[in-house]
Amino acid sequence: MLNAHYLKSLFEPASVAVIGASEEAHSVGRVIFRNLVEGGFRGGLHAVNPKHETVFGRPCHRSVDEIGRRIDLAIIATPVRTLHALIEQCGRAGVRNAVIVTALDPADSALHGRLLETARSGGVRLLGPGSLGILRPADGLNAALTRISVASGDLALVSQSGAMCSVVLDWAATHQIGFSSVISLSAAMDVDFGETLDYLVHDERTRYILLHVDRVRNARHFMSALRSAARIKPIILLKPGRHEHGRNAALGEVSLADAVFDAAMRRAGVVRVQNVAQLFFAARALASGFRPRVEQLAIVTNGGGPGAIAADRAGDLGATLVELSARTREALAALRLGSAAATNPLDLGGDASPQRYRDAILALADDPAIGNVLVILSPHALTDPVEIAQAIVDVSREVRLALCCSWMGGGQVAEGRALLEQAGIPVFHAPETAVELFHNVSKFYRHQALLLQTAGQSAPAGRSGGGARLLVEALLNQRRTVLSAMESKALLRSFGVPVTQTMVARDVTEALFVAEQVGFPVVMKVDSPDLTHKSEAGGVRLDLSATESVWSAYNDIVASVRLRHPDVRIAGVSIEPYLERPHARELRLAVFRDPVFGPVISLGAGGAAAGHVADRAHALPPLNGVLARDLIDAAQVAQLLDRCAGLPAVDRDALERVLLAVSDLACELPWVSELVIDPLIADEQGAIVADARIVIDHGLPAGSDRYAHMAIHPYPGHLVQDWKMSDGRSVRVRPVRPEDAGKVQDFFDRMSPETRYYRFMEAIEELPAGLIARFTQIDYDREMALITLSGAGDDESMVGSARYSLAPDGESVEFALVVADDWQRFGLGRRLMGALIDCARSKGYRSIVGDVLGNNPKMLRLMHSLGFSVQPHPEENTLRRVVKPLHG
Repeated sequence: MLNAHYLKSLFEPASVAVIGASEEAHSVGRVIFRNLVEGGFRGGLHAVNPKHETVFGRPCHRSVDEIGRRIDLAIIATPVRTLHALIEQCGRAGVRNAVIVTALDPADSALHGRLLETARSGGVRLLGPGSLGILRPADGLNAALTRISVASGDLALVSQSGAMCSVVLDWAATHQIGFSSVISLSAAMDVDFGETLDYLVHDERTRYILLHVDRVRNARHFMSALRSAARIKPIILLKPGRHEHGRNAALGEVSLADAVFDAAMRRAGVVRVQNVAQLFFAARALASGFRPRVEQLAIVTNGGGPGAIAADRAGDLGATLVELSARTREALAALRLGSAAATNPLDLGGDASPQRYRDAILALADDPAIGNVLVILSPHALTDPVEIAQAIVDVSREVRLALCCSWMGGGQVAEGRALLEQAGIPVFHAPETAVELFHNVSKFYRHQALLLQTAGQSAPAGRSGGGARLLVEALLNQRRTVLSAMESKALLRSFGVPVTQTMVARDVTEALFVAEQVGFPVVMKVDSPDLTHKSEAGGVRLDLSATESVWSAYNDIVASVRLRHPDVRIAGVSIEPYLERPHARELRLAVFRDPVFGPVISLGAGGAAAGHVADRAHALPPLNGVLARDLIDAAQVAQLLDRCAGLPAVDRDALERVLLAVSDLACELPWVSELVIDPLIADEQGAIVADARIVIDHGLPAGSDRYAHMAIHPYPGHLVQDWKMSDGRSVRVRPVRPEDAGKVQDFFDRMSPETRYYRFMEAIEELPAGLIARFTQIDYDREMALITLSGAGDDESMVGSARYSLAPDGESVEFALVVADDWQRFGLGRRLMGALIDCARSKGYRSIVGDVLGNNPKMLRLMHSLGFSVQPHPEENTLRRVVKPLHG
């Protein structure tokens, strides 16, 4: 990066002032100032309190103005009534950052607004209010309201709750776990998760990030920072609020907001845990390289009861116990297990010896279906916990299995448990905890795979977007909000979704002619913008096969609906073909707008079988084939689609195509606030929409970002261009994708040493896999990488690249440009930079910045011709800093 991160002075301050420092017992100022003194903070430390001359033997200033030097960080621990004046004072004194420990009434939005406005006008960044503070143990920085001793380590903790922060720190101290940073955001009036994660990604002392989240303010910023950070450092997250509460909530019912949050975390590549212990267990397991391949689990135990407990917990979590193959059962039977059957869980008997444990694990390792094994030991007079632990350590070096252990009990197994811990094998007291670890860590690696997926518009050119926007704009001009079934299906059809033909009859006579045109048998449904559930209102008639039936059904529908809902508007009756699909499943596919994360896609049982939130799978658009399949394979959905009760399995490819088309609709039409397809008829022949309802929103704010309504930025397909170069050759320019890793490697291999040196500013012989991943796995909201491709098919090769990423100041972007040797001098670099500058300008960034070697005259001339100013580099005299303002 070009500079230190812009929040470094907040989280790694060179000077700290404690406003409200005191020696008074039980005062906040006393605790924080004493922590800084006793922690050995190596920077400048200043007490500020007009009531004292000294604090703990150190001079005390009446105000920050009196300190006489610029302060990186002020800790404010004074009453609410003083806060506004103190923030003004900090601004005048040039204080860069302030942590407000004092808690404010959340309802006092006016005070929140005044404090933030004053801080911004004075150039002060705020953490809090209600923050527990900041800890940076390696620097001796303990600027926090805590009496807990915090050790140095490589875990960073970020929490919105001061109370939870204290709980986590206390648990960690008990288990000898250290931290690189501890950051208490609390109300996050100013600095929030997004910026904090940006800083931690840059922090060399942080290897793993632990998050405690209460709420998310800015989903796009949160998701963008989370996804960007998770590509580089493992993130383990704890968030409460999994269940509905209140008078109308069923006991234990999963909250919709929580289901959406869970779906977002899958796409962010993080692992979500349920309690503090799991938070650290997952971090430890990842640090030790514990990598469950899949969530299928085999259990080896010396007692049936512990094995059953582990199996029950696996069932609770939806983890699968792998079915042993016939060959594996034969191998296990030869081990003389006594009366125990060769099943999973595998009971080796109370007298199980180290050799029996070893032989059983080796037999399981030969089964290709088994990747994970939980080994359980309970104290028994005929077992030796230490010898068995040593056998597990030895065999772990011979097999490809992910092993985890539960040595149940206390003193009798303590030495064996310590032996396993020293060998880096996760070991726990309770088998349930071990199963939870398998579940959480396997989720992490699965979510990391989803993080790599790049999704954008999937429909063929011309099948979505423009035409659909015209349809919606026509409805918006009429001030319409609820679309009829016919209009909803027309919009879906414009994105390539198969729908049944629907026509609306305004009176009974028209219904007769429409039915004849559609062809018998038909389905008739009331057409009303006010009714969501037509069947419950008496507004649906099925399988009508004669004109007489249509006549009576029309009148009956209108009369039934009028009787039950006398005030609803009835536009007529829709008529469509009756689908005779004997193997069909009825599904409910919906798009709704979450107040935090924007559009969400849900899929589950439809019709009369439609269930609650827990019975549906959720995903955030955009989707691609892999992400759509992940939604289809969710437990709530897969069981509806598989072969069962004599019915053939549903055509999953057809269902995937529908999901991709609906995802495109959600991305390209921000006005759609609700879409419900119910039923979506799916069988072995395909999938087709039988009924749909769309609601559009007139109140969307205008803006340049076409995807502002989404938490995850889609693949920007609109940036794909074809260029003809000055020598007549053609190239395609497009944003990079993760699957371009091979092209990037080949591009690097073809570069001359000089081109490599100019690009990387050092002699580099090979491109590390991690750097290739960083170049190809980008978040399009905060980064852009345009690549140029020449040729087609197997002959397609990368010949140029221009990229930018968010600079440490948060307002600018840093660029890099490289063109293949045989494509230089034909204007490709200029055009690439022009396209990249346009992208950065459209995102609202202040400037685009880069470093160029002083002995690279071709690049310096290009930058000058593009309007960049060439300046001396502030740190390295062999470099030049080039800067181009993007606005004004």
